[in-house]
Amino acid sequence: MGLLSEGLTQLLIPLAALVGLAFALLQWFLVSRVKVSGSYGEGNGYKDKLIGEAEEGVDSLEVTIKVAEIQNAISIGATSFLFTQYRYLSIFVGVFSAIIFLFLGSVKGFSTKSEPCTYNTGNTCKPALANALFTTIAFLLGALTSVLSGFFGMKIATYANARTTLEARRGVGKAFITAFRSGAVMGFLLAANGLLVLYITINLFKLYYGDDWEGLYESITGYGLGGSSMALFGRVGGGIYTKAADVGADLVGKVERNIPEDDPRNPAVIADNVGDNVGDIAGMGSDLFGSYAESSCAALFVASISSFGISHDYTAMSYPLIISSMGIVVCLITTLFATDLFEIKKVNEIEPSLKRQLLISTVLMTAGIAAVTFVALPSEFTLFSFGTNKAVKNWYLFFCVAIGLWAGLVIGYTTEYYTSNAYSPVQDVADSCRTGAATNVIFGLALGYKSVIIPVFAIAFAIYVSFSLAAMYGIAVAALGMLSTISTGLAIDAYGPISDNAGGIAEMAGMSHEIRERTDALDAAGNTTAAIGKGFAIGSAALVSLALFGAYVSRAGIETVDVLTPKVFIGLLVGAMLPYWFSAMTMKSVGSAALKMVEEVRRQFNTIPGLMEGTAKPDYATCVKISTDASLKEMIPPGALVMLTPLIAGTFFGVETLAGILAGSLVSGVQIAISASNTGGAWDNAKKYIEAGASEHAKSLGPKGSDPHKAAVIGDTIGDPLKDTSGPSLNILIKLMAVESLVFAPFFAAHGGVLFKWL
Repeated sequence: MGLLSEGLTQLLIPLAALVGLAFALLQWFLVSRVKVSGSYGEGNGYKDKLIGEAEEGVDSLEVTIKVAEIQNAISIGATSFLFTQYRYLSIFVGVFSAIIFLFLGSVKGFSTKSEPCTYNTGNTCKPALANALFTTIAFLLGALTSVLSGFFGMKIATYANARTTLEARRGVGKAFITAFRSGAVMGFLLAANGLLVLYITINLFKLYYGDDWEGLYESITGYGLGGSSMALFGRVGGGIYTKAADVGADLVGKVERNIPEDDPRNPAVIADNVGDNVGDIAGMGSDLFGSYAESSCAALFVASISSFGISHDYTAMSYPLIISSMGIVVCLITTLFATDLFEIKKVNEIEPSLKRQLLISTVLMTAGIAAVTFVALPSEFTLFSFGTNKAVKNWYLFFCVAIGLWAGLVIGYTTEYYTSNAYSPVQDVADSCRTGAATNVIFGLALGYKSVIIPVFAIAFAIYVSFSLAAMYGIAVAALGMLSTISTGLAIDAYGPISDNAGGIAEMAGMSHEIRERTDALDAAGNTTAAIGKGFAIGSAALVSLALFGAYVSRAGIETVDVLTPKVFIGLLVGAMLPYWFSAMTMKSVGSAALKMVEEVRRQFNTIPGLMEGTAKPDYATCVKISTDASLKEMIPPGALVMLTPLIAGTFFGVETLAGILAGSLVSGVQIAISASNTGGAWDNAKKYIEAGASEHAKSLGPKGSDPHKAAVIGDTIGDPLKDTSGPSLNILIKLMAVESLVFAPFFAAHGGVLFKWL
């Protein structure tokens, strides 16, 4: 046994989760002290607040009221979209719950008799029907937690965007802290919520399962499936929504009408800002929650069929949860570095401060993992590895988790190098705009393909080392290591869309040029951190899905996956094709929705008199409706593709072909996802680089409206669906197919491969 007793473990895990929740509430309270209403109380330092505006003689009260109005419009738009989306999703959840129950219940013909265990031979385990029921319950809980993670994130972001704008009047440092704190609220809520719900679920299921840990942790895998299936629809639906509006607003506003970004005359501008919240925030929240839930489930499942589960060592079994608890504490300390210990005074300190967050959390977490590993795990134990048991020492696992953690940092920093306009790759892309949009597109695509190299080596290295040390369990905990600093990762990620919105609000409320410059600087840093966040999500997805793949192969009773057998090889080919099919669907959806949006925006500019002059108001609601309808209609086919593939493949072609499909989709999905999100991020920041005109080189390409700038805008517009719809949704495709195969593995093993049985 390790040094940590079972009772103490039972206390520490929920305690860490509650500390995380309390910290999130504290950050939220600090953000809420910035007032958005039109009137200021005496205590609020009326004079102090409005220093930025006073010199330019803008009527500050009017501006504040306008800001509050815009914030309200964005908040209402985002909330109503999410509620509509959740109505659709509730139908899906109902149907899919029934499928899970029927498929898993039919494994042993719905019998209620106990049966011999699959792995822990000689003992009896609970009936398959119980597994069907509890997997379904876990699925519902995972789906609910995922939806809540996205929804709360969106609520906080729409609450904080206007506050960031108002704080920008007092200086860039104040605005940064407000945006960052709001991101932290989301990060800690999500990490703590995910941990708490998982912990409670395990303890409640234990009341029924008792000593049958194998059945208990197998049914817990439903939690990961629920989390990721919601994330898929959130990411795809939100991504289509935000990019239809963004592309429509940019093409007509910037390129045709020559008005600035987020100009209030542009009819699509509210839809664009709503989109940032539903796609980048709600979608991202659900996505990372899904990764987190799945890596925990994969690790728990593999551990339950190893010596931990068989000897009922609760503390060692809970190792994945203890790592996450440690992560919350480490991220809490890290956050204080950004908000309280270092103050940002100048614009160029923003990005280093965000990067420092990653580094600090990684260094502290490495120490945390060491402590947890030696306290929670016995010094020697065995782990299940494809039918054999592998002897492992506890310090092996320290290396597995740490390697995942540091591989995450490498991926984050590589992404930053390729997408930040402080470095040569993006500056080269910006420079290529001199000769028009075509060269910009060529350079951007090349950059994306090139940016895949280092992350793939990092993932490969992490996989090799962790598998050599601790088999499939090693890979599962490496994925958990990468996600252990999820609170900080999400904080710097959610910071991006919040700053983006703040800039949009400043422009729409007609605030001064100086304030717009401050919010632009926040936003450019946010673009890079969003790319870093996507890098993390993709890297962790690769590790998670490999761990789930290993668990699936064990559960389906496959001895070896042999590439030379035709069954497996055809699976590989089809699996590698799926990310392309999926991307084709999502890209086309954005394209067709953007087409409708462009037509509507043009129609308004041409038919509403006084719109260009600023005397008439545009009809924002129609544009919001176009985006909403398009995304709800278009999210169904890609979602169906991902959800149905494992079911069809497993049922008709059997477990080996499905194993091939999973391997193929993992291998090709990672490459496309990384290149798509980095290409899009680089084009976006190349455009920002030209607009900001901070260096001599950038000045020679600008100003806004010049030919190079127009070429940059076209690149940015092409990159939008790549970086915010296809790229980020692909990592969910990889994970979701793997976790779904794992959940349905008992059914496929018993009844799968119908076609090959006939032939």
